Amino acid sequence: MKSEPDVYSIADLQRDGHTCWDGVRNYQARNFMRDEMRLGDEILFYHSNAQPMGISGVAKVVREAYPDHTAWDKKHHHYDPKASPDNPLWQMVDIRLERIFAQPLALDALRKVPELKGMELLRKGSRLSVQPVRASEFDTVLKLACKKTK
Repeated sequence: MKSEPDVYSIADLQRDGHTCWDGVRNYQARNFMRDEMRLGDEILFYHSNAQPMGISGVAKVVREAYPDHTAWDKKHHHYDPKASPDNPLWQMVDIRLERIFAQPLALDALRKVPELKGMELLRKGSRLSVQPVRASEFDTVLKLACKKTK
């Protein structure tokens, strides 16, 4: 899951303990949340538009996809006039912080890791805020994060 640190950072998640991941307004990203994310799944928390851009930690899904009520709130900046309680269109999940990496894993460094060459995050032009991660990629990222703390 990607977020810009000035919008919602991993430090914000640490402060809050958990949050709903609302505001996803891309159908493919919504489908990943709705169809793929399950209770207890771990996610990689990625800071985009940051220095450095990279993976900052791990969170866990604590509530599976449910309607994103911000879509039908006219006062909310995620409002979508096509959505309503009867036609929710958009979904969100709740996540809880698991851990913050001692050092973010920078995007440039991740691109140099052969085991991650097929990772969606590293594909040119990949901009989705919610993306799938293969188990082997997740394990590789965790191993890299552990190396950075030693």
